[in-house]
Amino acid sequence: MTSSEKRLPIDRRTLLAGVAGSLGVAAGLPATAARASSTEVAAMRRHPPNWPDPRPYGLADTRPDLWPREDNSFILPLEPRPRDRERGVVWMRDTYVNCFVVHGRPVYVATGTTRVPGLDAAAPWNDGIFVWVSPSLRGPWRLADTTRIRPGAERGKVWSPEFAGENRPGRTVVAPWQRYWYDDRFGKRGQVWAPELHHFRGRWYIVACMGDHSRKVGSFLLVSEGGVEGPYRLAEGNLDKPFGDAFIGGPEFIEPGAYHHIDGSLYTEGDEARLVLHNDLYATFREDMEDIVPTSGLPTFRQLPYAPEPYLEGAYVFRYGGKYYLVQAAWDRTSVHPDGGTRYAYDPPGPGRAQYQYDAVVAVSDTFEGPYSRRWTAGVGAGHNNFFVDRDGHLWATFFRNPNFGYWSDPSRIADAAVPGVVRLEWTGPEGHRLYVQRRNRGRTAG
Repeated sequence: MTSSEKRLPIDRRTLLAGVAGSLGVAAGLPATAARASSTEVAAMRRHPPNWPDPRPYGLADTRPDLWPREDNSFILPLEPRPRDRERGVVWMRDTYVNCFVVHGRPVYVATGTTRVPGLDAAAPWNDGIFVWVSPSLRGPWRLADTTRIRPGAERGKVWSPEFAGENRPGRTVVAPWQRYWYDDRFGKRGQVWAPELHHFRGRWYIVACMGDHSRKVGSFLLVSEGGVEGPYRLAEGNLDKPFGDAFIGGPEFIEPGAYHHIDGSLYTEGDEARLVLHNDLYATFREDMEDIVPTSGLPTFRQLPYAPEPYLEGAYVFRYGGKYYLVQAAWDRTSVHPDGGTRYAYDPPGPGRAQYQYDAVVAVSDTFEGPYSRRWTAGVGAGHNNFFVDRDGHLWATFFRNPNFGYWSDPSRIADAAVPGVVRLEWTGPEGHRLYVQRRNRGRTAG
């Protein structure tokens, strides 16, 4: 890196901050090479630099280098189901991919929110959770072999409200609040979204969420009684309701008292498992993983919100390099800047604001609970994802290209939206402590 690469041009609309974090957890680059020690210079050569943040806090970084591109990402070649063959790629939102070592071998898993034939979205109902497995990130990706569990059912479907008939005394697969139901407005209702698959203490778990059109909306845990393909049953703590307490929220068509905390995620470290709920709550699981530890109120992450704070989704915690990364999805909304240009920011909805990209924003901390640093844009259009490490130690994130609103909803792009995508990540090292989508022009700044 040359000294000219560290002289930061100032955008005429945006002053760039020279440090990466507000709490001392992400250090900025030295101002000039002359001030940098030999150790610092060596570190900068080993690791890409942090990018200074747009100011004020809450502006989005929309540089093309932060997009998933052909040179840093690809669409997973998941085995198609009959419903996927015409499109040629699996329709998926909230893509989740991970790599686990089971019996000494890597097992890659993929899942996400899918839709039924004949519907344009995963609403007002869908037909459950599908799982794919592979020995490699590049494939071959095969649907989990569920044929021995349900010989007549669609292969790869590991859980669905359709499986309510499998309930037995002492073993619940589908709770009453998860079953399909009907009303005059939507007809058939009830969907599951944002599933995650985890291998913890020798057992497979799925954490997922019943969506907005369900009897009750919120997060739940499934426990496998076999392998990755199941069979899965519902955890005891979810027999009557989702995790956490009900509160006022969600669309107006949700029945009073039905809305709970959504987008549940599982974080494990050692022998401890924690539930992450959007967008600032967490809980600890009991030792038997059948429920969360009861408290008088779920604790919250200590994080630095935007002002004002928009609606965030898909909270996920990832540990790397001794640090904790809190990943969340935020809509970058465009508006007119006072000088007549376009303003990109993580604003709440409002007059003159249009949804542009569904981004992944990240903050870093020394501890799971926080305090977390200022957030930064880690990936443009890569919101509602997860981070993972492959068998070779490489960092990746998932993405799906939101088809509902914004950039990818445009008719000219919609065919390429709702996909099971993965993108390489880069780490800015033990001095920078940041994760970004792998950038091409690492030393460049906005200008």
